[in-house]
Amino acid sequence: MESSSWKRTVWILWFGTLLTTASYTMVVPFLPLYLIQELGVAKSDANMWSGVIFSISFLVGGIMAPLWGSLADKHGKKKMILRAGFSLVFVYSLGAFVQDPWQLLAVRALHGLVAGFVPASMAIVASTTPEKHMGWSLGMMQTAGATGGILGPLMGGVLSEVFGMRLAFIASSLSVLFATMLVLRYVQETPALPAKERTRILDDIKIAWTNGPILRALTILVVFQTAMAVLQPVLTLYVADLQGKIEGSVLSSGLIFSLSGIAMIIAAPYWGRWGQSHSYRSTLLIALVGAGVLTILQIFPTNLTQFSALRFAIGLFMAGILPSCNAIVVENTTADFRGRAFGLTTSANQFGSMIGPLLGGFLSGIISIPFTFVLTGILLILNAGTVIWQRRSPRVQTAKSL
Repeated sequence: MESSSWKRTVWILWFGTLLTTASYTMVVPFLPLYLIQELGVAKSDANMWSGVIFSISFLVGGIMAPLWGSLADKHGKKKMILRAGFSLVFVYSLGAFVQDPWQLLAVRALHGLVAGFVPASMAIVASTTPEKHMGWSLGMMQTAGATGGILGPLMGGVLSEVFGMRLAFIASSLSVLFATMLVLRYVQETPALPAKERTRILDDIKIAWTNGPILRALTILVVFQTAMAVLQPVLTLYVADLQGKIEGSVLSSGLIFSLSGIAMIIAAPYWGRWGQSHSYRSTLLIALVGAGVLTILQIFPTNLTQFSALRFAIGLFMAGILPSCNAIVVENTTADFRGRAFGLTTSANQFGSMIGPLLGGFLSGIISIPFTFVLTGILLILNAGTVIWQRRSPRVQTAKSL
């Protein structure tokens, strides 16, 4: 690949990953209202349906991600991006035509079933980026996914206000179509030699399970995504309490989520360069401790300005977690295992994104919302403890040696 073409590939896939992930979470701000106003769900049942419908796509996506990663290694990563992209265009548009909550649940399950855009994109970037730029590229790519997950609620809130809730689904479908066409036209994948041995998905999981650095990275990713998503089902109500009224709380909560995304975009390249210059282990440690402490401090704000400032600061530290985990995965795999490796990291992200809203909704029903900040912060700090105590493992250069 030419010296400059890998940069173009990174930026195209960065944009596509952001749009795809944002579309995944775009329904969050108006989902309870959509269920009540459009699908006839009773107000008392809306929260339950919201949690289940939002989480089902992440559950199915987490299960399917290793399969799509394996197929990406076997048949080509670009083909998996195009398969996922065009499938999602069709599935997203179905959301505009559902007539009851069961149909919407089925559509969200299909989202997870056909997904695979992100792990295949990550695998292409990891396989084409020069080694000295790996930290920066992975930082940008993984932050695109996290930022898309944060910006999705904001985009969904704005689109539902401007076009209506049903047309917001069509808008998300068109955004994914645009991203997919960019990949079709401009991304070129260098054919890789097939691996001598093809493993089953269970074999891939066993490989990760027996490899300390990869297993720790996957565990940290689950906790990280849980921390990111735990507030999603209750944020609108919390923001309404802080601002003293429920009017405008949907848009306000979307804006607050977007602040973390902006912070991650700003900080990610610096964390990637720091990890390359020092070590990804030290980067991970600093980012986890900083994010954990600031998450706990969210119990103190008494107005939206203070809370927004903290969410921005948290984003600055969380930007260092994702690229470090993925760089550790790259260090411990070979190119013919990259699709499967990033399939596993995507599963970790998806399961965290599923657990977060369910945990947040459950905890908010039995304890105060601020107390969930404390529990989430403690989880992040405990993960930092595992980074401190882990023994340094030698770099693993082949999939078989895992």
